[in-house]
Amino acid sequence: MLIEAKHDQKPARLPQGVALLRLLTWLSPAFPIGAFSYSHGLETAIAKGNIHDRDSMQDWLLNLIARGSCWSDAVLLAQAWRCGTDSLQELLSLNEFALALAPSAERFTETSQLGDAFYKASKAWPTTLHDTLNQQRAGPIAQPVIVGAIARAHTIPLEVILPSASHAFLSNLISVAIRLVPLGQTDGLALQAALEDPILHMSERAAQASLEDIGTACLLSDIAAMQHETLTTRIFRS
Repeated sequence: MLIEAKHDQKPARLPQGVALLRLLTWLSPAFPIGAFSYSHGLETAIAKGNIHDRDSMQDWLLNLIARGSCWSDAVLLAQAWRCGTDSLQELLSLNEFALALAPSAERFTETSQLGDAFYKASKAWPTTLHDTLNQQRAGPIAQPVIVGAIARAHTIPLEVILPSASHAFLSNLISVAIRLVPLGQTDGLALQAALEDPILHMSERAAQASLEDIGTACLLSDIAAMQHETLTTRIFRS
């Protein structure tokens, strides 16, 4: 069980340049968490023809942003950021809730393995949160929960980490589509450009949301993740 840690002083906010560099590192495809090996069910959707060009891929991603896993993860990240290092009991409870939201075994594996990998890799920038989790954490930790908590421990503003994390998640899915549909680099960049405003708008909403606002309606995405478990030929882990 995690115990609540008391801190007499809040750490000073990181200089803007330092915070930017850390985010670029943490959310880079080169950061060693293995995000490139997960497709979040896209491999099934592409194999079945549900995603076959730039427009169908854009519709899929916009739904994840507005009413799917991208939205729910953003809300979880925001709540974890608010817990930070001050309310570790709440962070534990939030993590249990986040893991319970996974609609399939592969989605659970995805968020828990990426979360654990992020936790381990982020130890290169040690914090008191790492120390406490290292001593008392039991079981896996969901990716949006640990990303939000670590960002808060490094005093990275919520309005910065939220769109950055969502952008990284969606960029990975675009990379999957570029390889599997296949989409060209031009279409991939067009998707990146088209998602800018939706990501920012969703992040603003998530920053103000509560756990009661979590809810998804992307059934095709969830079903694709479930069906991926028995997909005959698989490149990705989810």
